[in-house]
This record gives sequence, structure tokens and C-alpha cells, in this order.
Amino acid sequence: MAWQRSDGRQPYELRPISFQQGFTSFALGSVLAKCGDTQVLCTVSVTQKVPHFLEGTGKGWLTAEYRMLPSATQQRQEREFLKLSGRTQEIQRLIGRSLRAALDFEALGEYTLNVDADVLQADAGTRTTAITGGFVALALAISKLLQQGVLARSPLIGQVAAISVGLLEGQPFLDLNYVEDVAATVDFNVVMNQNLGIIEVQGTAEEGSFSRTQLNELLDCAEKGIQQLLFAQQEAIKVGSGE
Repeated sequence: MAWQRSDGRQPYELRPISFQQGFTSFALGSVLAKCGDTQVLCTVSVTQKVPHFLEGTGKGWLTAEYRMLPSATQQRQEREFLKLSGRTQEIQRLIGRSLRAALDFEALGEYTLNVDADVLQADAGTRTTAITGGFVALALAISKLLQQGVLARSPLIGQVAAISVGLLEGQPFLDLNYVEDVAATVDFNVVMNQNLGIIEVQGTAEEGSFSRTQLNELLDCAEKGIQQLLFAQQEAIKVGSGE
């Protein structure tokens, strides 16, 4: 029996996505990224320093932090203070790696871009929404740095977007919600650039195994979704930068 989506979407259909720019006042770039019922506040700030290993090199850096609010899920979660969970550390490293792929650090100079992703509401796909929304916030922040004369040229060298895919009843599905994420026998997170070049793939079989053919089907599915996300990012950045 084929899997029926509770929201009526087709297998290759994204949840509604939006980027609300300027959600906070003080960050250089801020975006409330919504993907269905998942909502992630992505903000970007800048500091005029770099990690020790980059001092004196003329190169900048990007780092990311990820947190989930206690009320983001149906069951309240304790706040993470001094000790971060393995999941949180894994996700914020993924966000950082993904967004660093979009930057020329020599053009950035000795500045650090700090990306904060705070999950306000979770219905699966929080890490992929954080990456996709984080890129929009990053582009808006860099636009402001150029306008202020802090940067002479843009360090952005491309786009980055991410999406989840999975196998349900043996069929590939795009952009899983929580119910689908729990039921999926195979679950992937895929990060790509504007040329659909793969930046990172995280995937596992929750039950049994999957074939090479199914892997190709999942990546094809992810490509379709990321193409739509790249377009949505471009439209949001145009609006946010006043183009």
C-alpha cells in the first residue's frame, strides 16, 4: 500500500516555505524561515576577530550555533546550557560546514560571521531549514556589510540549500514532516549548492538496508526540492536587499 501524506502533498512536493526578513532588529541579517510547521529563526552577526589558527592570514571564518527552544516540540525539552547534546553539536557543525561552502574567506578578511539558528517550532527538517534560512540571513548580512563599506567586495561565491528525503513504503518522498520522519525506513539530509553540487549527504537506513537504485532516486528527489529552494532564496534576497 502506497504511503498517503496527511497534508495531501505529492511525493515530490515541498511544504510551503517562506523567509520573513528583518524578524529581529539588531542582527545584521535575520530571517524567520518557515517550512510547513517548522519555524527557525536564523540570525547573522559579525565580529572583528578570527580563531587563533587564522590570525594574521587575512582570512575570515564562519561559525554556527543551533538551539531548540523548550516549547518547540510537543513535549517540553530541557534547555541546554554548559553541556550540549551530541545531536545539537552535530547539527551546528553541519550548518557551519554547509554555509562555509558559500564563502571566499580571503574576500571576507579577518572577520567572523556568527550564524545562530534557534528552532521556535519543530515538525522535522529543523537542520535543513536552518541551513536554507541561514543562507538567506547570511546574504542579507553581507549586503549590509557592503553597504556600510566594511567589505570591499562580496565574499559570497554561491548559494547553499538543504532538504530532507526519505523512503516510505519503498517510495522516495521529499521534505518529511515529523510523522513521515518517524515512519521512514530510510532518512536522508542533503545539502547542495547552486549548481546542484553535493556539499553533504547524511543518511541511514532505520530498518534493513537500501539499494543503490533507491539512493539515486532519493538524490533525484532532493535535487527537485533544492532547485525550488534556491529559487525561493533568490526571491527573498532580492526583496530583503531592495533589488
